[in-house]
Amino acid sequence: MALDYAQAAKEALEAVGGKDNIVSAAHCATRLRLVIADNDKIDKDKLENAVGAKGNFEASGQLQIIYGTGTVDKVYDEFIKQSGVSAASKAEAKEAAAKQGNAFQRAIKVLSDVFVPIIPAIVASGMLMGVMSAIQYMGTPVADGGAGFFALDTTSVWWRIASLINACALGNLQILLGFSAATVFGGNPYLGASLGALLISSDFINAYSASTAIANGTMITLDVIPGVYSIDWVGYQGHVIPILVGVWILCFFEKRLHKAVPEMFDLFVTPLVSVSLAAYITILFIGPIFVWLENAILGLLMWLLSVPFGIGYIVIGLIYSPSVVTGLHQMYTAIDVSMLAQYGVTYWLPIASAANISQGGACLAVALRTKSEKTKSLAVPSGISCLLGITEPAIFGVNLPKMKPFVCGMIGSACGALCCFIFHLAASGMGVTGIFGILLCITQPVQYIIMFAVAFGVAFGLTSAIYREEEA
Repeated sequence: MALDYAQAAKEALEAVGGKDNIVSAAHCATRLRLVIADNDKIDKDKLENAVGAKGNFEASGQLQIIYGTGTVDKVYDEFIKQSGVSAASKAEAKEAAAKQGNAFQRAIKVLSDVFVPIIPAIVASGMLMGVMSAIQYMGTPVADGGAGFFALDTTSVWWRIASLINACALGNLQILLGFSAATVFGGNPYLGASLGALLISSDFINAYSASTAIANGTMITLDVIPGVYSIDWVGYQGHVIPILVGVWILCFFEKRLHKAVPEMFDLFVTPLVSVSLAAYITILFIGPIFVWLENAILGLLMWLLSVPFGIGYIVIGLIYSPSVVTGLHQMYTAIDVSMLAQYGVTYWLPIASAANISQGGACLAVALRTKSEKTKSLAVPSGISCLLGITEPAIFGVNLPKMKPFVCGMIGSACGALCCFIFHLAASGMGVTGIFGILLCITQPVQYIIMFAVAFGVAFGLTSAIYREEEA
């Protein structure tokens, strides 16, 4: 039976104390995010039993109610209609909520706010990338490393158009990041997109070709301060942090210039000066510093993944699900982007798949063991959602409140991550985990299936063995 979104919004609104108790409302991919005026007015029992709600928790000054992907946006629309929350109050409350965390938490929240709107584009691109990799592998002759099931014509118009679609989001990621970041930082999103486009201009040596340019002696190095400081003329394809910092600088100047420049000149002076200043500062100073920092972090992660006996993989597998609880997982997209840029594959995504799959296994074990129809009705779809890559409903609605299933999921994740180490499992794209993650590991399908079975089986088996109904 289809969810009554208006009723779901109505019950949530009543449970949190009515529209007068709402300071702001927003949503991410799975959760309705509310800033509440008085938390004492929240009826926890009523909220727990609200139609469509799969759990709730408080983090970073926000009450977050889980509805799941594809549902939360519809509930949100109804919630806005019924509560009458205005865009202005949302922006003010968002800023107030952000100030409640420390600097690191605020940085993670910024990453989340920037990436959430562009996730659909990344997921679509990643999914098509996986499908095309599978087709290409099956259509490549055995002698060339493929399966040789059929002859693939990669010069046809159909394949070429699919390749364009496949490369669109990731190839222009910096433009999407620029647009989204400017929106988050309170600037003109089109100026942010312009800066993103500038930083991947074809005038630069493409970042993906930088190592080749160095090897061939064709790298262009330009003096900034002759004899003291110079930069390599390389674009920012595959980089995230330099774009975000550059857009922040742009917005910093833009907002102040709007106040200082006379209105008759504002239309052309403010955009020109803010983009120009941001471009010079980013290309000459900020970019090189943060590229170095990104590479250092990536080097540290690769060192951790190279620790003997798969210890690094096990550690990452253990902490992955807790990082979802704290919101740290919002930075993992940046890790995938950096790995793909540096190595052509990402070793991080298969570990993420193991973590998602194992939490799904634990959640489905609860569904099997519980006698509560309410718990079962929540656990079954939440567990299946995990297998498709969305873990929040299972983690916050089922596993974490009961704790033992959550820990069993962590153990299953560690075991799955160990399989990733043993098989050197790597993904050719990003954005897709769980069942469909195999499309990104199409050259290692058997290894992926074994990892999937181990992560799911360990979590499901342990939870089935130790879960008791009194925990519900």
